[in-house]
Amino acid sequence: MPDAAVLDPETDPVTAIMVPAPQLGPAVLAGQGLVKRFGQTEALRGIDLEIARGEILAIMGPSGSGKSTLLHCLAAIIRPDGGMVTFDGARIDDLGEGPRTTLRRRSFGFVFQFGQLVPELPAVENVALPLLLDGVKRIEAQARAAAMFPRLGLDGLEGRRPGEMSGGQAQRVAVARALVTQPAVVFADEPTGSLDSLAGEQVMELLTDAARATNTAVVLVTHEPRIAAYADREVVVRDGRIAAVTGR
Repeated sequence: MPDAAVLDPETDPVTAIMVPAPQLGPAVLAGQGLVKRFGQTEALRGIDLEIARGEILAIMGPSGSGKSTLLHCLAAIIRPDGGMVTFDGARIDDLGEGPRTTLRRRSFGFVFQFGQLVPELPAVENVALPLLLDGVKRIEAQARAAAMFPRLGLDGLEGRRPGEMSGGQAQRVAVARALVTQPAVVFADEPTGSLDSLAGEQVMELLTDAARATNTAVVLVTHEPRIAAYADREVVVRDGRIAAVTGR
């Protein structure tokens, strides 16, 4: 989108003031010659892709095109069979499982289609979970988590469990969890796929506004053009290859 909305936490959480989008920084994440096979199926066939610091990038394509596989390779969830992935100029696809887990916990944030919140935990503890797993003391982790709630229009929901919230509210908690560690990159795989149109657009506004405020890159997988419209750039993947690129 040409402009970014910046939230005023003193007003309605979905009321925004439009300001120019920031200039994009140098590449923070890159895939070069990415190939991934599942048995005899070649899901990725030599993809080259760079994501700038602060960029919101949408990856689109039909079901089975390879878009989620591309996201998982870039996020160090799975290893490519060919090519390499770099983060801040350092190769990450060849790291062991331990260092890759630490990288994902400290430098990456994740939002999935169904949120994947822990149903037994209240919202504030769900948001604090990545910090707790990284060794942050509980009092500090919960304080940092609680500070996310007014920013994302979640005031008053800190003590509610996922089953006590609407789908849109739960997905905003998932966004807060993805951002609480101040990651360099947030990966969002169909983050609005389980929401109605209004809730989906509210989640996207909150995610993109918060990411722009912190110069966080977002890699967004979606099949919905109205959701991809929030991105600075759209990449279309078909049959494991980049078929088109639009935007700056």
